[in-house]
Amino acid sequence: MARILGISGSLRRDSHNTNLLRAAAEAAGPDVELELYDGLKEVPPFDEDDDVHPRPESVARLNEAIANADAVLFSTPEYNASIPGQLKNAIDWVSRPVATNVLRNKPVVVVGASTGAFGAVWAQAELRKVVAALGARVLDFELPVPQAHTRFEEGELTDEEIQTGLAEAVAALADQVRQRERVKAVA
Repeated sequence: MARILGISGSLRRDSHNTNLLRAAAEAAGPDVELELYDGLKEVPPFDEDDDVHPRPESVARLNEAIANADAVLFSTPEYNASIPGQLKNAIDWVSRPVATNVLRNKPVVVVGASTGAFGAVWAQAELRKVVAALGARVLDFELPVPQAHTRFEEGELTDEEIQTGLAEAVAALADQVRQRERVKAVA
C-alpha cells in the first residue's frame, strides 16, 4: 500500500487546490492511501531562534506526516507569480536539518490550480525547484488547472481531463514507491 500525503498550499475553506487533492484521493487506486494534511494554517512563521527541540507541536506534526508518507502530492495556487507564503514557510520548517530533512529522497509531484488562464504554472515550477533543492525526488509531471472556478461544482471536480491527469499523478507516485520497495527488498 502506497501512502501519499496531499498538501494544499491554500488555506481557504473552499480551496480549488484542496478540492483537487480530494479528487486525487478519489482517483487513487485500491493500493493507494492518499491522506490530506490539514494543519498548514497552524504552522508558525519560521524563525531560526525557534528551531529547537522539541519543535512547536504543529511543526512536529507536519514533519511526522511527511516522514510517515511514502510520497507527497503538493497542490498549490499561485500568489504573485510564486508559492503562497504559508506553504513556503512550512517547507522552510521541514527543510531543517537540510541533510536529513523529511523530504530528502521522497517522491514528490506538484500540481496546481488557479482561477487565471495559466493554472499556477509559475508557482508549480517554483515549488518543484524548492523541494528539489531539499533533495526530494521530484517527478517530471505537470498538471496546471486553469480557470479552476469553472472545473468544480460544489467542490467536486467535473473536468474529466483533469481527473485523468490526477489519476496519472497518483499512479506515478505509487509506481515510485513500488520501485523503491523492490530496490529495498533486493538490497
